[in-house]
Amino acid sequence: MSSTPNVAALRLKLACVALLALLTVACARTEREPRGQRYELKGTIVSFDKGQRQVVVAHEDVPGLMAGMTMGFTLKEESAYDVMRPGDHIQATLVVAGDRSWLEDPVITQATPAARSTLAPAAAAEPQPGATVPDFALTNQDGKPITLQSYRGRALLITFIYTRCPLPDFCTRMSTDFAALNRALQADADLSQYAHLLSVTLDPAYDTPKVLRSYGAAHTENFAAEKFERWELATGKPEETKRLAQFFGLTYVQESDQIVHSLRTALVGPDGKLVKVYRGNEWKPEEVLGDLRLLRAGKQPE
Repeated sequence: MSSTPNVAALRLKLACVALLALLTVACARTEREPRGQRYELKGTIVSFDKGQRQVVVAHEDVPGLMAGMTMGFTLKEESAYDVMRPGDHIQATLVVAGDRSWLEDPVITQATPAARSTLAPAAAAEPQPGATVPDFALTNQDGKPITLQSYRGRALLITFIYTRCPLPDFCTRMSTDFAALNRALQADADLSQYAHLLSVTLDPAYDTPKVLRSYGAAHTENFAAEKFERWELATGKPEETKRLAQFFGLTYVQESDQIVHSLRTALVGPDGKLVKVYRGNEWKPEEVLGDLRLLRAGKQPE
């Protein structure tokens, strides 16, 4: 008579074990395959860095996501770097998940030697601290002309974006971090008078002053009330934005004369000389604020 409850209990225990096993497999699968939106990306390889797991692609329009552009992507499959060459065609899945994006499942199609030679990017040497930043003539979000001389006597933090960039770890992160810096400056009256922020578009044909005003105000969440007292956004003639971008180490594709969109943020001192270049997207607003305070105290940030 006592065996029936034992059998029922055993069945329940086995069911719980099976359920736990299924949940464990599901969790492992989630870790291996993060959720996110997936898009087909096609383009031509411009350059790559196996050590950094980065590949620069001149890609076609990505339906439902973004227009064609030349930019760097994270590609995790190390074996792909052993067969690819600049000029080769790549087809891959672009994954956008949370605050990250990357390529997976790449298919590389080798190009002819002639095709490979046309896409070599024109190298731009990164300036060293102490270099004099060339003057520029741009137009801000209110349609007013600005130059480097406009900011003499103040520290200037410059970054490069384009408003149509949808990748969370590219322009979106730069602008989110600039919005955080803007709030921090607003809360610090002394530092607010000392430092200024400037985002320069790499897509001047689309990013008009009106577009930049709307984009910037959305990031500050002040919308129509935003006065852009601490953070400006600027556009200009393509040759002018290209000249400035190249000075800070961004390269461009010779064949199309298109800027290769990589992440560069630069701190320029009140004297118009370069203090520091922040590469990539790993820097934090707190780090920049610390550097601004050091610079204001007459010390050189590391």
